[in-house]
Amino acid sequence: MPHCHGKTAMELALSRRNLQDMNREVVKADSATTRIPEVDFEIPPYTQKGSLSTIEGLIDRAVAGLEQDQQLRNATAPAVAVKIDEFIDKLKKLKEGGFTLVIDDPSGNSFVENPFAPQKDEALSVSHYKRTPQQDAQLGIKAEDEEKPSNDIDCMRNEVLTFNTNCPECNAPASTNMKIVQIPHFKEVIIMATNCDDCGHRTNEVKSGGATEELGTKITLHLTNVSDMSRDLLKSETCSILIPELEFELGMAAVGGKFTTLEGLLKDIKDLIVSKNPFTCGDSSTSDRTEKLKLFGEKIDKIMAGEMDVHIVLDDPAGNSYLQNVYAPDPDPEMTTEKYTRTFEQNEDLGLNDMKTEGYQE
Repeated sequence: MPHCHGKTAMELALSRRNLQDMNREVVKADSATTRIPEVDFEIPPYTQKGSLSTIEGLIDRAVAGLEQDQQLRNATAPAVAVKIDEFIDKLKKLKEGGFTLVIDDPSGNSFVENPFAPQKDEALSVSHYKRTPQQDAQLGIKAEDEEKPSNDIDCMRNEVLTFNTNCPECNAPASTNMKIVQIPHFKEVIIMATNCDDCGHRTNEVKSGGATEELGTKITLHLTNVSDMSRDLLKSETCSILIPELEFELGMAAVGGKFTTLEGLLKDIKDLIVSKNPFTCGDSSTSDRTEKLKLFGEKIDKIMAGEMDVHIVLDDPAGNSYLQNVYAPDPDPEMTTEKYTRTFEQNEDLGLNDMKTEGYQE
């Protein structure tokens, strides 16, 4: 399995409620730890190769691994063999009742299928966290040297900085351009763009140029005209997207940070959910799932054509997302912006609860 490490670590937790959950597809990277707390079962990282399987397949694979040397144990350590037989029975009985499957992956590359996509899966929770230096070392990631602060911010605003990197597609040497841009009536952002001369792959990413705001921001736009598709939009990496009329919710890290238009964001959502979905082709594909996602793509097309009356909601706990007000500096009659106090869980996701900005030298 390719070692293309995500920017944050990931923990997936699924509460198995019915027999159909056993058929959920699972991508488990070799760096992931797999746990079933109810039976004190754990598969440490790097003890198994990465795999594409189902939840039932994961359990069957674990059972097969434990049964492999039972004949030898019966001859050399019968007491140990009896205990392992008892534990194997516990694993097999998991198929009959409820349990929780936890996949903790520092590389951020593991995945558990959401059969209700594009709707939210109530039984599945995904949390992202910052890797520790020890986890970075295990993954072979070298910590980047801290950049020395510039004494001339005005010069940085007026020039494009270039640094060497590798193409995320073919891993060939490439260069990334970085520019600080001021968005009118909002704030500064950092736009980073990579263009690979070898394979032609292009990518762009937006980072907020400022600190996390004191309050979260929730922007709601009522789409009433196809001209709304040309509104400029900044979606930070901490922003979730909701379309209530479609019962659709996209988590904060799914698309990454982007500076685009509303039409560009909807095209990205369609590509992510429909066109580039790895579970819509090959053995993973089912006619019911393919039809459901096709219908969702048709609804997105109708929204972009102005044929559906919907609301677009940008919910950013960090307060660093933006949607253009075409009536600025006057209020926009079709758009509302709500400031709210973050919950403890949202501060935890943003890494703010443990952040110490005063007296940290002590």
